Amino acid sequence: MDESEMERAAALRKKRTFKKFMFRGIELDKLLDLNHEEFAKLIHSRARRRIYRGLKSKCKRFVARLRKAKKACGPMDKPEAIKTHLRDMLIMPEMIGSVVAVYNGKLFNGIEIKPEMVGHYLGEFSCTYKPVRHGRPGIGSTNSSRFIPLK
Repeated sequence: MDESEMERAAALRKKRTFKKFMFRGIELDKLLDLNHEEFAKLIHSRARRRIYRGLKSKCKRFVARLRKAKKACGPMDKPEAIKTHLRDMLIMPEMIGSVVAVYNGKLFNGIEIKPEMVGHYLGEFSCTYKPVRHGRPGIGSTNSSRFIPLK
């Protein structure tokens, strides 16, 4: 490759730069280095209180299982999904890139944790109800719709 091709490739790379993820003014790599107490200062008060009071043993076991699944997979592979009922678990920076299957009362919904999800709860990404589909009125909607002809 000569210099002109190298310059074109560099210009194309500059053209395709993506916006860096920032969580409340902190870049992703610095966010991953924070411990729980430092991270707690960045999130809302309800979640901060929960972290200050200490994570329960179920949450600690869950995070340990996520770490183990991340270690077991290759560098460019997705880790295997970890099933959980912990809908009230806060999404921490160390969970980014993991795959979690969150129970919604009927089945487990697979979720890949992305940086934008940090500070939210797992339950926010696994809907517990089926959204209403408004269609034609059924039986019982009005008096006129009660009559069904018998061929």
